[in-house]
Amino acid sequence: MCGIAGIFEKEKDNRPLMSKMLDAIAHRGPDAKSIYTHQNFTLGHRRLSIIDLCTGDQPVFNEDQSVCVIFNGEIYNFEELKEELQTKGHRFRTHTDTEVLVHLYEEYGTNFFNRLNGIFAFALLDKNRDRLLLARDHFGVKPLHYYLKDGILLFGSEQKSIILHPKYERELNLKALHIHLNLRYTQGNETLFKGIKRLPAAHFALFENGLFTVRRYWEMPVGTDRSITEKEAKERINVLIKAAVKRQLISDVPVGVYLSGGLDSSAIVQKMHELGVAEINTFTLGFNEPTDEFPDAQQIADYFHTKHHTLSLSMNPMQQMPKVIWHAEEPKINLLQGYNMSAFVHPKVKVILGGLGGDELFAGYDIHKFIYPFNRWHHYTPYWMQRLLRWKSDFIFKLQNNSHALRYDEYRRGVQMLLAIGNIERFYLIIRNVWDYDTPFYKNIYNESFLKQRRMESIRVHREFDSLFHRVRHEKALDQVLYAEFQTKMVNDYLLTDDRMSMAHSVEERVPLLDKELVEFAFQLPVELKIKNNQTKYLFRKALEPYLPPKIITKKKWGFTVNPYLQFKKDLKETAEKILTQKYIDRQGIFNYDYIKRILDYPAHPKLRWHYNYIWILVGLAIWEDQFIHHRTDDRIESYYK
Repeated sequence: MCGIAGIFEKEKDNRPLMSKMLDAIAHRGPDAKSIYTHQNFTLGHRRLSIIDLCTGDQPVFNEDQSVCVIFNGEIYNFEELKEELQTKGHRFRTHTDTEVLVHLYEEYGTNFFNRLNGIFAFALLDKNRDRLLLARDHFGVKPLHYYLKDGILLFGSEQKSIILHPKYERELNLKALHIHLNLRYTQGNETLFKGIKRLPAAHFALFENGLFTVRRYWEMPVGTDRSITEKEAKERINVLIKAAVKRQLISDVPVGVYLSGGLDSSAIVQKMHELGVAEINTFTLGFNEPTDEFPDAQQIADYFHTKHHTLSLSMNPMQQMPKVIWHAEEPKINLLQGYNMSAFVHPKVKVILGGLGGDELFAGYDIHKFIYPFNRWHHYTPYWMQRLLRWKSDFIFKLQNNSHALRYDEYRRGVQMLLAIGNIERFYLIIRNVWDYDTPFYKNIYNESFLKQRRMESIRVHREFDSLFHRVRHEKALDQVLYAEFQTKMVNDYLLTDDRMSMAHSVEERVPLLDKELVEFAFQLPVELKIKNNQTKYLFRKALEPYLPPKIITKKKWGFTVNPYLQFKKDLKETAEKILTQKYIDRQGIFNYDYIKRILDYPAHPKLRWHYNYIWILVGLAIWEDQFIHHRTDDRIESYYK
């Protein structure tokens, strides 16, 4: 795994700037640093050596050096592709997976992406045509960002390298901020940096003759295969997981596994054991909280005789906030777990397998149980009842604001969910705590003058979801939610977090359950096999039942998260009071300080999870602005007090 960066700028030597850009992402590749120039193009690469440790430096060229590539990721099927290309006359000079890209481009032009099984973000330069090709993998496991203005193109694995260009004007993207406050992640190609875009998953971009075009190369298949039996599906799942794990074990350095004690990571350990991996290094981290899963992880470690490593931290999250915000480039909530986990594994392994994907493919979250029944019940809800519920929702909002009883927010959300019965998209977004539909609530978040000037009501979070839900409108409700969530929250929340927090400590994280063949198969399965008898992940559990201890098969999902209520009582409240001061909030001119103070002054309560997450995001945003807009580099949380 690596980091890449690039510049197109006419008649300028950008090598000194590129060196600084690469230094900013040195954590992504501490093993080597290289810069290459061709006419107006400057390409940079930071290397984390995983495959072909001796001859894998980049850029990698074709035979006559007319095509070169800088690459971040792994091509798991590169050996098969290499063999095929050699039969067509292509000559290889290295043993890296990267080299297949230049020869695939020679052979197939821009029509080779679907031949790749892997995780990748790369830039390929065709010197004969002065053409630059950027591409990102099918599910967006690896990041790639770009900025284009006044004939200058900048791109990079992380935005912190892009903003170093002197012509980039550092400014907060208010549209992305509104989206982030709703979803707790940025959406589509938006980023918090004004003007910097994210290349979407399964897309490539061409920069040629001054024109920059973005195109999709793959679409998630739509449609359910109702001919498959439960027995056939269980067998196929095991075959596909085993094949994915085998592919993703390719490495010239040690590979470990994040073992939570849950079903997904346990399945990966089981397949490694079945494949005969001699020594399986497993890692478990806890924070001395009720949701720690040490006993279950230890049971799997003992069951498969792994070399098990555990670490328990008494964490003060706010002390690490400046570091994790710097790496994430967003004020996200669940960063600390991955950050500390990668720090834990770094001295022992360079590559780690994670269990992300099982819940998203096979309906493993509790909200998935609620989706389909609610969608059907709408047809039996009389119009007069809908009007009554709408009135009750407005009444609760006024009551809550007048009484300052923040707990009414949850009851109000419950009424809004009832109002959304029958509109599966709206119901899903409300259950995910999106308040975008709730226009009166805007006055709690934003201050009055900001609302008048910026017209934030015109920014609608649901717009990207509209097209996704529309494409699968004929599928069942749960199918629609799984399809939409996989292409939004999965890419821009879970995968972004995993990449940034693992690479913060130079650890490459791979995700076997997001293997392309497994994903395509899972999305064709009937939802009746995913949730059955009110049990989440029914089919996945049944598929693994013969191979794992019964307790792991029936275990309820906990999730590797930090409890916002406990952290509010621990150090979030105290830190927020020192950062989110009235002077700072008024000077910033965006948020409603009275609502912030109401949350901070209200007695701590477990039902106020959303409110504490909101405070967490605002604290993170204040740190983000100081770091990325105002050039502050201090890691001490005290330096961000206002």
